[in-house]
Amino acid sequence: MTELEQLVPAWLNLPEVAEALDLPITRVHSLISERSLVSVRIGERNVRSVPADFLVDGDVLDSLRGTVVVLADSGYGDEDIIRWLYTDDESLPGRPIDALREGRKTEIRRRAQAAAW
Repeated sequence: MTELEQLVPAWLNLPEVAEALDLPITRVHSLISERSLVSVRIGERNVRSVPADFLVDGDVLDSLRGTVVVLADSGYGDEDIIRWLYTDDESLPGRPIDALREGRKTEIRRRAQAAAW
């Protein structure tokens, strides 16, 4: 198990994401292309997966896309984005993904912009 796989407590493969969102798999691929979701290949079978925390009540976490775009525009790759979101930040306190899920997107985006410099 990789460090990234250990950092994220729960993963969903793309068919599971499609089922959770009640969407066709092609739409899930579009969400990834649009940067509304971020996926990486994990596990022995190298299956594209998404952190389960990116979904809330049958939808994609609303504040995720903007944060992902800020980090991606700063040169972060998908693995780096997930690592950043799931790494504890003592000044928050906690993980950026938890702050996003709590509705604190402005604070997290500010930190994402600062991380780019």
